[in-house]
Amino acid sequence: MENLDESARRVLALSSGSKGRPFETGTPQQARIDYDANCPTLQGGKEAVASVEDRQIAGPNGPITLRIYRGIGALSKNGLGLIYLHGGGWVIGNLESHDEICRWFANTAKCIVICPDYRLAPEHKFPAGVIDCAAALAFVVKSATDLGIDPSRIAVAGDSAGGNLAAVLALMSRNGDAPPLAAQLLIYPNTDAAQTADSYRRYAEGFGLTASTMRWFRDHYIRTAADIADWRVSPLRAETLAGVAPAFVATAGYDILVDEGIAYARRLQEEGVRMVHRHWPGQIHGFVSMGRYVAEARRAVEEAVAAWRGFEDALI
Repeated sequence: MENLDESARRVLALSSGSKGRPFETGTPQQARIDYDANCPTLQGGKEAVASVEDRQIAGPNGPITLRIYRGIGALSKNGLGLIYLHGGGWVIGNLESHDEICRWFANTAKCIVICPDYRLAPEHKFPAGVIDCAAALAFVVKSATDLGIDPSRIAVAGDSAGGNLAAVLALMSRNGDAPPLAAQLLIYPNTDAAQTADSYRRYAEGFGLTASTMRWFRDHYIRTAADIADWRVSPLRAETLAGVAPAFVATAGYDILVDEGIAYARRLQEEGVRMVHRHWPGQIHGFVSMGRYVAEARRAVEEAVAAWRGFEDALI
């Protein structure tokens, strides 16, 4: 732990002092209550944006609520659009838990951010969340003119389980099963549900997200063990990543997901995908949601936007 950033140490000390129960010792409903109560203590103040609107759309499995953020300085037409998929192990998380990150992306990129409140497990197991996210992307493309977005300039982003869903959506887009995407911005993504990477051993306990909690999340999400091999659950297991949208991948050094995140970044690069990998060696999982204590949180969003702009510039 000698290289652990001081900000990460402080967050871990706060978490241990709170005497919170591990998610896996209770029900999903209890986990949501605990997570929602803890989020405001780690996030910074809400940054002002030009506007925020909640809208409900129809999806294949029923209504989906979207939160739409217009960043300060965003174009009124033909602007950038970003689908942001929140983290939370496919079980917890919501529109409020990732409100800070969405506001940062909206203002930093001067874009329109659309965050879907996709269905969560275990009430809605895989592939319900994937279907909701794909429906949100389809809606944004169909409504691009109304939203002020250029449909050829839409990216997808997400953290942790949201990074998993974003990577899956990019693969679906490559395959023609979802509309085209201009970029994918993956923040410490979950890419292999087998959970056999060595980082699950190195950082199993004591660094925030534990191996036992991640196993609990996965087991609530999948229908059977056979789903683990499905690339829509484990995008690292896709036969090829060639042809997916340009990617930004952020990883944290003291994170059980770090090995699979690095492995995904390497495969993207090896298979000819334009890719920027940024590694924060002293940080822990979830640090981008800890803006009150972690300065690198905002910088991670800024670097993701810089990479996205670089992908755009390469097309001009």
